[in-house]
Amino acid sequence: MHTVTKPRIGGPGGAVAAWAATRAALLVFVFQVVRFPGQVVVHDVEDIYRGWYPVLRTGAFPAHDVAWQYPPGAAVPLLAPGGLPFLGYASAFFVLALLADAVVLGALLRDARHSGRMAGVWVWIGGTTLLGPIVYARYDVMVTAVAVPALLALRRRPALAGALAGFGGLLKLWPLLVLIGAPTSRTLRRSWAAAAATVAVLLGLSAALMRNSMSFLAFQQHRGTEVESLGAMVFHVARHLGWHGRVEMHYGSMEFLGPHVHLVSAAALGLSVLGVCWLAWWRLRARRFTAATPYDAAFTALLVFTTTSRVISPQYMVWLVGAGAVCAAARGTVLRLPLLLTLAAALFTTLEFPPFFSHVTAGDAWGLLLLGTRNALLVTASVMSCRRLWAATVPARTPGPTRPEPAEPDPRSTVLTP
Repeated sequence: MHTVTKPRIGGPGGAVAAWAATRAALLVFVFQVVRFPGQVVVHDVEDIYRGWYPVLRTGAFPAHDVAWQYPPGAAVPLLAPGGLPFLGYASAFFVLALLADAVVLGALLRDARHSGRMAGVWVWIGGTTLLGPIVYARYDVMVTAVAVPALLALRRRPALAGALAGFGGLLKLWPLLVLIGAPTSRTLRRSWAAAAATVAVLLGLSAALMRNSMSFLAFQQHRGTEVESLGAMVFHVARHLGWHGRVEMHYGSMEFLGPHVHLVSAAALGLSVLGVCWLAWWRLRARRFTAATPYDAAFTALLVFTTTSRVISPQYMVWLVGAGAVCAAARGTVLRLPLLLTLAAALFTTLEFPPFFSHVTAGDAWGLLLLGTRNALLVTASVMSCRRLWAATVPARTPGPTRPEPAEPDPRSTVLTP
């Protein structure tokens, strides 16, 4: 007599069952079988992406559309629905988003099989569920499906990690940040060399095969302060103190327009530059690398990049959940609390968009509470991550002679030295 083994709730079987159940709910929302509260989240796919599709098929980028602000690799996910001709564009896009989600899940399950830790899998399932249908209504989950395997490959296969990150960087720039925590100088050089080569080859191909491949730069530089960003909090409060400005659709998103907006936008760019400088300084000073450090560094870099951005669109949180899932799976991570704060920020992100986005654009008390809480959580998580990463990896200054740099370590060891 054969006995049927039920999947353990906390094990791979239970995780796959939970993923399937939550993804069925997401599909119900994006296919609009049941309407998610608030603004329609599928507008970008059904109208903007589908509008770009015929232009991209002609071998040109939509250079005359100010909403086109993506690197040339973005053509790949936006053209991909054409590979499912038996479905309409939007339906095919949602199916491909589901497959990208499954790729992330599979990569995390494979890592869990080796490490014996399921925390990362559950962070991915839970975090994306908190984000709601926006996960499938933008192409960021497809970028995450490239970045997560890149990050997981970084310690043992740096060239592969670099190639994946380079490809991801041409979809959206942020996947290149996952390479910052490469555990040794040799790994850092190999990963970034592979990334640079991949970017160079693919940029050359896009320039040869398609027109206006770099047109996105012109529109990206004219972006202002988006209504959900950290800098926007200045104007949300200022409107109640007599500031005469407005919120309008501008360069593809709802932005503040009016006096002094350009100063706040410049300040946000300045913060991003300072964040990059801090990350570079950390990389130069870091000496104690554990198995978790590459993942902690990637998560910290993404937090800094996202929090200081002029645009904190809801789909940006998918990046943080993906990197955070890899971080949670690592034994010895020092960023558990910042990760929990980020998951809380994911919940508030879904509350402010789409259900209560009209309150956010109006800047009323409820909108300010939701948006202010989300942004405060991101700022706290960013500062805490930077402090914890520095404390865990940069030795305190002590008097005495400088020790020579140690030899290249065994990659199988737990503690690594750059």
